[in-house]
Amino acid sequence: MNYRITLLPGDGIGPEIVAGAVKVLEKIGARFGHTFEFTTCLIGGCAIDATGEPLPRETVETCLASDSVLLGAVGGPKWDTLPAAQRPEKGLLGIRAAMGLYTNLRPARLYPALRGACPLRADIVEKGFDLMMVRELTGGIYFGERGRREGKYGPEAYDTEAYSVMEIERIARAAFEAARKRRKDVVSIDKANVLETSRLWRETVHRVAADYPDVTVSDMLVDNAAMQLVRNPSRFDVVVTSNMFGDILSDEASQISGSIGLLPSASLGETRRGLYEPIHGSAPDIAGQNKANPLATILSAAMMLRYAFDLEAEADAIEAAVDQALLDGCRTADIAGGATEGILSCTQMTQEVLKRL
Repeated sequence: MNYRITLLPGDGIGPEIVAGAVKVLEKIGARFGHTFEFTTCLIGGCAIDATGEPLPRETVETCLASDSVLLGAVGGPKWDTLPAAQRPEKGLLGIRAAMGLYTNLRPARLYPALRGACPLRADIVEKGFDLMMVRELTGGIYFGERGRREGKYGPEAYDTEAYSVMEIERIARAAFEAARKRRKDVVSIDKANVLETSRLWRETVHRVAADYPDVTVSDMLVDNAAMQLVRNPSRFDVVVTSNMFGDILSDEASQISGSIGLLPSASLGETRRGLYEPIHGSAPDIAGQNKANPLATILSAAMMLRYAFDLEAEADAIEAAVDQALLDGCRTADIAGGATEGILSCTQMTQEVLKRL
């Protein structure tokens, strides 16, 4: 098969980590008989420098014409003084909107080789965990009506949470489809004891669940979910929740995994195209020094193979190669636990993954 992939390296360490993922994809292509055609476009700060805007029209058009998109990172102190509407992050929000991406998939797992970096109790660490956060990305309180007004006690601000049945249905289906590729269990997170939006959320999720009899579904209040993530994370397979709850819980999940440098993500919409990116930032303090950890981007490429192209064996091969590299002691500085000897550069870590492919 032949696949067209748009690369958005972006700013900071973005170009370095995307370059590593490209090498891995090329190796996978050679091993499994696929061809990947890469087109590189501008986004974020580098796009501002070159064109005066964070998301050039050419970038949007190229992304929409491709089979999938791989992003590095955007932003940095160089552009921090720009007005909000002109900053690099606006490019990221813009491309999500242009591609109609409403589902964020963020896996979090505890790698056996990195158990020492997990902040949880030893008995919890011993059990391990491997979960997938499915976060609604374009609705809820972040996109509802907001403003300032005169209230009962003087000036006040308000933000409105609103969800339609359609928005809940489509994110629920994304969660159930993701569960079918995993252990077939979904936990829906809400606050149905207080919020009307959560009561509609719960009703709709259970109605959609009827179309997925092979997947089990249960409900959990968000405060309990926050507790269970640190008390019994192995309880979870796929978690589906609203924009704000997902924002908070996915960050909690990233911390108990031990390293943000290993966590990939996918943003999906109605088409199979999707936008795939590591969840860490642009790390401008180490940009251009070949010190970045490429694994989150490499694992994002594996997610692309699985969710955009249905290439399960290929995705498994990349994930297994990363697992083995970690088990063999390969470490970039961010996952070295303070060690100073044997630290690998970005390109060296990429090579270690390639060897194991």
